[in-house]
Amino acid sequence: MAGITIWHNPNCGTSRAALALLADAGHDLSVVEYLQTPPDAATLAQVAAAVGGAQALLRTRGTTAEARGLPAADTDTILAAMLADPILINRPVVIGSGGIRLARPPERALEVVA
Repeated sequence: MAGITIWHNPNCGTSRAALALLADAGHDLSVVEYLQTPPDAATLAQVAAAVGGAQALLRTRGTTAEARGLPAADTDTILAAMLADPILINRPVVIGSGGIRLARPPERALEVVA
């Protein structure tokens, strides 16, 4: 089976559910706790583009995103904010041979399995 990478936050129920779905299906997983090991700028931009843009990847719930005006900001501003404060990256992000998905709901994680 092809390897799958999941940007995971163990404190997030959706992230734990997506990870469990992939693990239970027997997939070879690389788990990246992105709050401890954030992506670089190029990777973040690639992932944002693949999931529908920086606004689609922006986490507003439980963050300062709305207070900072980020939902209405341009792509570069949002990406810069995510790089500085990775909690603003929505999760889980799943990357596999079948593409890149924001796994909300968790079942979307299975879409990257080719």
